[in-house]
Amino acid sequence: MNWKRLIVPWLAVWLDEVLGDPPNRWHPVAWLGSAIAMVERRVQRANPSRDFRVGLGVWLGGVTLVGSALRLITTALHKIPGRLGWIAEAMLLKLSLSPRGLRQAAMAVQAALEEEDLPNARKQVAWHLVSRDTQALDASQVAGATIESVAENASDGVLAPLLYYTIGGLPLVWVYRFANTLDSMWGYHSERYEWLGKPAARLDDLFNWLPARLTALCLVLAAFLRRENGLQALTILRRDARLTASPNAGYPMSAMAGALGVELEKVGQYRLGQGLPAPRPGDIRRAVHLMQTAVLLGMGLLSLITLLFHHSPQRTGARR
Repeated sequence: MNWKRLIVPWLAVWLDEVLGDPPNRWHPVAWLGSAIAMVERRVQRANPSRDFRVGLGVWLGGVTLVGSALRLITTALHKIPGRLGWIAEAMLLKLSLSPRGLRQAAMAVQAALEEEDLPNARKQVAWHLVSRDTQALDASQVAGATIESVAENASDGVLAPLLYYTIGGLPLVWVYRFANTLDSMWGYHSERYEWLGKPAARLDDLFNWLPARLTALCLVLAAFLRRENGLQALTILRRDARLTASPNAGYPMSAMAGALGVELEKVGQYRLGQGLPAPRPGDIRRAVHLMQTAVLLGMGLLSLITLLFHHSPQRTGARR
């Protein structure tokens, strides 16, 4: 049995809870963002065809470099004696996910809303959780945006890295994290990024297809376990998951909307759980609790997959 592949994810999540995120200057995801920004400064806009080829080339080059580097690092970690190699691998996995940071960011928004400090709540949600303009959002919309982010980041920021660790170890985790970071920086419908960012956006959609659906399933199960509305979570998931422009984000968000019994709206784009009450500040805490339970369920499922499919290599050769 490959015990390391089984234990490292749990150790990584525990380390995240104990240590939290390092400052940006020491965070590999921030390094990836800086590298992408440096490449972008050298890119000259041309015609759509060339922009698309450049965007695809950056994606392929980044994936190759990151995957190769992590393969070398993983090989080196295997040579570390005892359990120190496990701890080092767990640290590298921990840096790819952020359940503690997500919880803290969401609860900071709730605290600001409960203090009726709407400007601070808007600032908190814009700084930590969403890329949309928050200046015109009312308190209910700020709460809704926070709940949406908790649901979506349960997939992108927690279960997706853990899933890809189960499938392909650290190299695949950090290939995913590069692809996700590139999409977060270039995956926009704008004059500059429409074609330059299209490869990143489409390939990120592909990478997140399975994690989003796994997260939605875990949120439904978590709703039953936490005595939220599991049946409604399943109903709204089946009805509304495809209403978002993203082929993936609607799955965990609609499951969360149904479980909490609230309507999540991005004005002019979608309404998940239409007809349900508007979210209130206290619903943010419920969303965080559902996210935490869903993550534990997802980790349990991934551990089962590891038990079933990951075995240590069998020794061969004649006995002496």
